[in-house]
Amino acid sequence: MKKITAQNLSKTYGKISALKNVSFEVSEGEIFGLIGPDGAGKTSLIRILNTLILPDSGEAKIMDFEIQKEYRQIRNIVGYMPGRFSLYQDLSVEENLIFFAGIFGSSIEENYELIAPIYKQIEPFKTRKAGALSGGMKQKLALSCALIHRPEVLFLDEPTTGVDAVSRQEFWEMLKKLKQTGISILVSTPYMDEAEMCDRVALMQKGEIMEINSPQEIMKEFKHSIWEIKSDKHYKSLQALRAWENTHSAHAFGQNIHFITKDEQDFDLQSLSNYLEKKYIKLLKAKKIKPQIEDCFMEQMRKNKEI
Repeated sequence: MKKITAQNLSKTYGKISALKNVSFEVSEGEIFGLIGPDGAGKTSLIRILNTLILPDSGEAKIMDFEIQKEYRQIRNIVGYMPGRFSLYQDLSVEENLIFFAGIFGSSIEENYELIAPIYKQIEPFKTRKAGALSGGMKQKLALSCALIHRPEVLFLDEPTTGVDAVSRQEFWEMLKKLKQTGISILVSTPYMDEAEMCDRVALMQKGEIMEINSPQEIMKEFKHSIWEIKSDKHYKSLQALRAWENTHSAHAFGQNIHFITKDEQDFDLQSLSNYLEKKYIKLLKAKKIKPQIEDCFMEQMRKNKEI
């Protein structure tokens, strides 16, 4: 069963096109990721599907309800966790949960089983003001409030931004358990490593979807050999490689560079080393690696002539 169906959604703000004919579907019990940098259009898309703003054109349904005509019904069956913490900071953890349950005519007791794996981690602090919680605890409280009425579809807008690595990992483990209950989850993130936690992802850039597929298939379809390179002059070697006639692409990944040559069959490391030496750069390491989602994203951008 399709829980979300979007067809040719477009949205502009003045002269800026936030979304350009975006189409996709999300099935029951699926984690679907919107992957892309700031400004890709992820938040605008989620707000449209949540009936918070209207699209300029196109249409969408949440289950069988149309977003423009049946927004009241949609708001009763979706949960929404915005990117910025938006709960009442002067209310306690428990008071926030009671308030949001009451809005939907529910109670903590009625749906405690659904939120228990999450809420139990912050329940010992239920009398603490929400504004005094740590980033990870705020995240768990916001998710509990979004789930307290047992929604059919859960929207999460960059839920792990600004939290530590451990909390990020815990959060994704919670999402995996939630999808087993049949809830469909649409989550946006700028973190490419989180894409692999999703069943399918849409790679987005400048309001457009470049590709939709499972992370495994996206990486499997990557046709190039990637060399991970480290030198004694990181930035200088990146500039030199981008200027080399034998380079297909070169991108910084931390202290390393992911390099793809134009002529993969005849490429040899000695020619690379010799080229860098002429630029007074010493090659310290070079090894073939498997592509990551970020490599695939960067290649899609290159094809679209955006980098």
